[in-house]
Amino acid sequence: MPITRREFVLGGLGAGVAGAAGLILARHPWESGTSPGPGTPAAATGPAAKGAVTSGGAAKDGILVLLTLYGGNDGLNTLIPFEDGNYLGGRSALGYQPNEVLPIGDGLALHPNLTGLKGLWDAKHLAIVRGVGYPNPNRSHFRSMDIWQSAAPDDQVVTGWVGRWLDATGNDPMRALSVGGSLPRIFGGDKTAGAAVPVGPLTIPGTPAVRSAFAAISEPSAGASPLAARVAQSGKDLLTVDDAIAQMLASQAQSDQTGGTTSLEGAGGANALTPQLDLVARLVKAGSPTRVYGVSLGGFDTHANEKATHAGLMADVDEAVTAFFKSLEGSPAGARVVLVAYSEFGRRVVANGSGGTDHGTAAPMFVAGPSVKGGFYGDEPSLTNLDNGDLKFTTDFRSVYTTLLQEVVGVDAKASLGKSFTAVPFL
Repeated sequence: MPITRREFVLGGLGAGVAGAAGLILARHPWESGTSPGPGTPAAATGPAAKGAVTSGGAAKDGILVLLTLYGGNDGLNTLIPFEDGNYLGGRSALGYQPNEVLPIGDGLALHPNLTGLKGLWDAKHLAIVRGVGYPNPNRSHFRSMDIWQSAAPDDQVVTGWVGRWLDATGNDPMRALSVGGSLPRIFGGDKTAGAAVPVGPLTIPGTPAVRSAFAAISEPSAGASPLAARVAQSGKDLLTVDDAIAQMLASQAQSDQTGGTTSLEGAGGANALTPQLDLVARLVKAGSPTRVYGVSLGGFDTHANEKATHAGLMADVDEAVTAFFKSLEGSPAGARVVLVAYSEFGRRVVANGSGGTDHGTAAPMFVAGPSVKGGFYGDEPSLTNLDNGDLKFTTDFRSVYTTLLQEVVGVDAKASLGKSFTAVPFL
């Protein structure tokens, strides 16, 4: 249909501002050790999965933090079956000797660089769900991540499992925030979406007058087309989120100075995950109404020279997550936080000829937080009963999502996921 000059300008400004709320920008940073940057716009609307989210279920007020490990994290070098001879038999140079790991029971151990997570495990605030995957696994980064974020392995669904909750529960752009320059599929709904926010200050390009002009044209016009109205709403949401975050961070900075609250700011050096979790921690302590946050770390596609690369990534995850929970100690809101780490797939059991591993299937998920019932959940996959050289999954990832939706977000998981799955009782 024809588009007016105002609609064209409005759309151009909205798309040009980093972190614009309500626009789904998809990028998979497989090789990068940083969080996702600006990507290619994908459709913000489309068919939702069967069934809309309802507000059924017990009223829960948890805060969910989703940590995406882009690239396919090597689960066997994260949760290490060090007492199984088949582990080193398939990766003698890549694997770890029994005296190098952090044993946690059941013949399993954590990667030697996960000392902080070992502390959470000892305090019974870390749950490890073993063998997580889905039927007929896909080894494509793009498709498998889409499956994990849409929670629809058998359908091409453009909405995310968090986005469908957003669709059904209002249009407040502060309810779900993804830290970084793009909004992953998981936060996209059919009618609305979460907001992508940068780690640093949000700036609108151009002169100071541009901001006031942008605000003016972000008010939907009477009789505007649905597309133009949606673009305008995205701009309005952007300013709403920007102003709200600025006010909360300013108040939190004052609280830190007067109350001696711990912050991650300045820690982590080149660790790309630390500033993301620092922003989340500050917003949590400032009382943000956000219920779901997204953070990420890339670089896990370790086809070659994996051991050193993966060790560095494990150190980054451990440092950032440990400091994150440390900064939340003593915060009432911090007691409500549940952090979940996942990747699109694990790696193959046997190392390749380049000192790395190729795309695999099942892998562990880590769930941490003060309310988490620490321990193992799900069966450990066999290293001998394989599916074409890959681990067979023992826990459907939608069972984990069921627990998160029901016990943290407080919604009807079946409506979001399309059918019922047995919850995993780590909460």
